[in-house]
Amino acid sequence: QVRLVESGGGLVQSGGSLRLSCAVSGFHLDDYAMGWFRQAPGKEREGVSCISTSDGSIVYADSVKGRFTVSKDYAKNTLNLQMNSLKPEDTAVYYCARNSYCSLWSADFTSFGQGTQVTVSS
Repeated sequence: QVRLVESGGGLVQSGGSLRLSCAVSGFHLDDYAMGWFRQAPGKEREGVSCISTSDGSIVYADSVKGRFTVSKDYAKNTLNLQMNSLKPEDTAVYYCARNSYCSLWSADFTSFGQGTQVTVSS
């Protein structure tokens, strides 16, 4: 059974950091492209980052470039998202998902986790 479970969200002040994790089961991280998405209240889900499986290439949304870093921990079968220099506009529910190819379009992805809330206070 495919499962993705996000964790690590919380409340942080502007400029602070958080590290999100996505523990996966039922498949291996190396077999799929993995993406991070977020959805703020009243807004559509948007892509944050994606890491491919073929060559390990990574893409980031312009809004998070230079502040967020995505990585895979193969030993723990976990996808991570290190978020630094957080801003109030980063406030959202963050989700991980898998796909056969990398994309920042959530419609391309299936098997989303339940999400973890990130709140950045000003």
